[in-house]
Amino acid sequence: MKFFDMPYERPQVEQNKKEIEKLTEALKNAQSFAQADEVMQEMDKLNDHLHTMLSLANVRHSIDTTDKFYDDEATFIDENIPLLQESLQNWRKALYESAFRPDFEKKYGDLLFRNIELDLKSFSPAIIPEMQRENALTTEYQKLIASAQIPFEGGVYTLSQLTPFKMSADDRIRRAAWVAEGEFYMQNAEKLDSLYDELVKVRDAMGKKLGYDNFVPLGYCNMGRNSYGREEVARFREAVVKYLVPVGEKLQKEKAARLGFEYPLNYADNALSFRDGNATPQGSADDILAHGKTFYHELSPETHEFIDFMFENELFDVLSKKGKAGGGFCTSFPDYRSPFIFANFNGTQGDVEVMTHEAGHAFAGYTARNMKPAEYRHATLDACEIHSMSMEFFAWPWAEGFFGKDTRKFYYSHLANAITFIPYGCMVDHFQHIVYDHPELTPAQRHEEWRKLTAIYMPWIKLDSIPFYGDGRAWQRQQHIYNSPFYYIDYCLAQTVALQFWACMQKDRADAWQRYLSLVRLGGSRPFDQLVKAAGLSVPFEEAALQEVAAAAEQWLGQNKPQ
Repeated sequence: MKFFDMPYERPQVEQNKKEIEKLTEALKNAQSFAQADEVMQEMDKLNDHLHTMLSLANVRHSIDTTDKFYDDEATFIDENIPLLQESLQNWRKALYESAFRPDFEKKYGDLLFRNIELDLKSFSPAIIPEMQRENALTTEYQKLIASAQIPFEGGVYTLSQLTPFKMSADDRIRRAAWVAEGEFYMQNAEKLDSLYDELVKVRDAMGKKLGYDNFVPLGYCNMGRNSYGREEVARFREAVVKYLVPVGEKLQKEKAARLGFEYPLNYADNALSFRDGNATPQGSADDILAHGKTFYHELSPETHEFIDFMFENELFDVLSKKGKAGGGFCTSFPDYRSPFIFANFNGTQGDVEVMTHEAGHAFAGYTARNMKPAEYRHATLDACEIHSMSMEFFAWPWAEGFFGKDTRKFYYSHLANAITFIPYGCMVDHFQHIVYDHPELTPAQRHEEWRKLTAIYMPWIKLDSIPFYGDGRAWQRQQHIYNSPFYYIDYCLAQTVALQFWACMQKDRADAWQRYLSLVRLGGSRPFDQLVKAAGLSVPFEEAALQEVAAAAEQWLGQNKPQ
């Protein structure tokens, strides 16, 4: 079914609660495993329908945050969906304690129950008011960012639409664009500070109500971390500082010399990769979509079928426009076994990267769409980001169709940016650990912590007079920090694995693709570390993994330096 033909109906929360409670009793009273398994399939159907309605409302609200109908639906969902959590928790508890648990484990494996254990640790009816408030605050943040109308060079632009100017080869235009963006954020500085301050306090209260010292353990449970904890993450960050930051420094010093800029670089000058301009897609947004279709047609029979399904059902919204939420994401409508890609094309290299990245998510979701139980259709987010970030690299042989004469620029900047991104992502994660370990910090103290971390993870960045950025506030434009706490390290772990796929592609592209296919076919049926090993790759927490990708990337970039 085409996206715009999919009917939306407001979730009937009280009715849903009764249905969940009825299925919970049926599970408890099941006389055989066959009966219990059938009840679980019914619960999956109910969850599928609820998820479909929530996703439809979210996507349509994100496409136009000024649409009153879907704005009202978003408010309703923020306030009412937390009311379902107690019934859902009772269902999970009944499944966890089922007399037929050994039979479930035999059929589906024990991961289902490891995940339920995390769920049981992450909710109590006592935190429903905080969940409702958290939802309202994150929605308010999203609407604030989407509302940006920035006057610049005679036009008015959203944040996404301003991006090409922020990457201009003309130093005056590029620097002025960064100042204009910074001024928008500074005009809203008090609101950005107060929103986050309240979010931190609300989340801290949730953690404490559940018996934790602060929000951090709850944040890990919410992220489904079923095979590692904060100690492993801290070691990973330390290894990134040890192995990747020096490579990043070397690349950035070379870039500064190439561009004729003083090192370290400010944010505006760091946005430029080549003196004659960054890699830019040739043609229009339609041309990018058309060549994306060609890429997936030629990559494999599986991706050929997938991309035809996406186009036939119009499962994209990629053009940037007034009132549209920022960023890009992939979601799904389980009733229709359909993924959906949301993006904001703006005429930059990022258009191709988001097209391949989000389609990596969508392809993985499409491949696993019929897995049972439904829980296994999606891996934890650390593994999901492997699907997307690796797909960006699988597109390299088709890059010329996207970039034409800028193809070599694209190869270089894509790989170099992958290396420098990981330290940035670790900084985002480290910042959140500090913030939630110390919820008493003032907004000014949080900005100071960001400045300190910048010196550790991104020593190539100079904090100067650009409004907002120079003040240590750049973290406030990273939407995950507000909306999805502790998500961001998943990108870093996944990028480390994606770089291993890239290294495999340099030797044997067909073998790399078969490994990737084997990974997506497993869906979420195994924890992160086992999924990585199943693809024949190294888990990122092993120091050797970072050492090897750093060395391989540094060698390739050294041999392919821009002239």
